[in-house]
Amino acid sequence: MKIPGRFLLLLIVLMLSVQGLSSCMTSTGTENESKQRTFVPVDEVPALPDDLKLDQDGIPTLSVYDTTIDEISDMDIETYVMGVVAGEMKNDWPLEALKAQAILARTFVLKFCDDKESKYDGADISTDVEEAQAYSYENINDRVRQAVRDTSGQVMSEDGDFPYAWFHAHSGGMTELPSVALDFKDDDPEYLKPVNSGDSPDAPESVQNWTAEFTKDEIVKAANDCGLDIKALESIKPGEKGASGRLATILINGQSVSGPTFRIKIGANKLKSTLITSIDVKDDKVIFKGKGFGHGVGMSQWGAYAMAEAGKSANQIVEYYFPSVDIVRLW
Repeated sequence: MKIPGRFLLLLIVLMLSVQGLSSCMTSTGTENESKQRTFVPVDEVPALPDDLKLDQDGIPTLSVYDTTIDEISDMDIETYVMGVVAGEMKNDWPLEALKAQAILARTFVLKFCDDKESKYDGADISTDVEEAQAYSYENINDRVRQAVRDTSGQVMSEDGDFPYAWFHAHSGGMTELPSVALDFKDDDPEYLKPVNSGDSPDAPESVQNWTAEFTKDEIVKAANDCGLDIKALESIKPGEKGASGRLATILINGQSVSGPTFRIKIGANKLKSTLITSIDVKDDKVIFKGKGFGHGVGMSQWGAYAMAEAGKSANQIVEYYFPSVDIVRLW
């Protein structure tokens, strides 16, 4: 997934007029594993974005711009979430990991709809990863359908608002604060403190440990795209680091640039994270070594995989990476 321009992924409020909300209950486990329920006060249940319509079953509907066919399709939010889960996570992964992804995807889209408008006229959201979440209709299978069905209506709530539902592929061992890993300018939310993440050893070696090589000219261009004005590369070294070791800043010719912004400018699929362990200059080449894949904030998908394999539920996975949130069912 691609983080929007200001990295502000929205704060949502949901209206209690949806089916089944009269009790205002949140489940502490899956239906099969636990019948225990915890009551959440009415004022701590998010409210639906005003512009969203409900279908006959009380489920919000969305107008989704599909970039692959260049048109808008209307669908209920659960159908949309199926495509997102299939687009963001492999459809043969453990069911509880897929369910955790569904809870995050549902939270993300509702927050998006409440906080901002799609750049595509007439759409509530799109399948454009530069705007929102990845989407794959083709990869929806029975396991994805079950993950979405089992979590239908479930979202995260933080004091009655939708929290930032950030996730990434591989943490490299620890997650990070948004201010460090996303150049986030507001105060870091309490629910996004760094946590140790035992990401699965089944993850490809290319995301656990990686090497990325660039020319000096590529570094200069990326640095200038970050706001510097340099003609040639004289030096490059790590700057400030966060708790996980991610680079909040990189020093280029002695000048500081944002680590997250530099990663985007140089190519986020090649410089896979800002958890950079070494930077070496050899002749015309600059060689980075690092760990993990993605920004490192929120849920690690390979961490979710490992937790699911160890028998943890979707709720336990979500609450580990977002420790102070409640999981509430809105319909």
